[in-house]
Amino acid sequence: MQDLSLHILDIVENSIEAGAKRVEIIVEENIKKNYLLIKIKDNGKGIGEDRLKKVLDPFYTTKTVRKVGLGLSMFAQSVNESAGTFKIKSKKGKGTEVIAKMDYNHIDRKPLGDMCDTIMVLIGTRGTEIDFMYKHKKNGQYFMIDTKEIKKHLAGERINHPEVLNFLRKEIKRCLPR
Repeated sequence: MQDLSLHILDIVENSIEAGAKRVEIIVEENIKKNYLLIKIKDNGKGIGEDRLKKVLDPFYTTKTVRKVGLGLSMFAQSVNESAGTFKIKSKKGKGTEVIAKMDYNHIDRKPLGDMCDTIMVLIGTRGTEIDFMYKHKKNGQYFMIDTKEIKKHLAGERINHPEVLNFLRKEIKRCLPR
């Protein structure tokens, strides 16, 4: 994958397949302390200890449509290539958390990519049935969007209505830390 936002999208899709009704995505760019932190946490069905040991094996998958599961292993590889650490915490019946931390200025670190597009794809395709919370910190700036809170103010309008999506896209683009 060309950038980290695509890895994030892939992991969130795994969360959705695991039955998550809420997914939290946290991105923290700390240039002074030279790290990029990405956390993705869900309240899906979780991963049992036996499977948790196998999830980074590219030849292990629970999907029946293909014989490999490259998403997590490719993300872990990208993190490792940029002097980072990669952890997966999970409890059966409680959910899963993926934590990636890497050197911000490492020459092999992939670019973050377009997080606005990533969040908009999630809201546009799955926002009616799943709540997404996205936090982004960079250089003292902070941005957060929580679809659960937005839905409370929509007065019955769908969050994936084109006018709502256009408004959200503009607000995210305007407010994301630069």
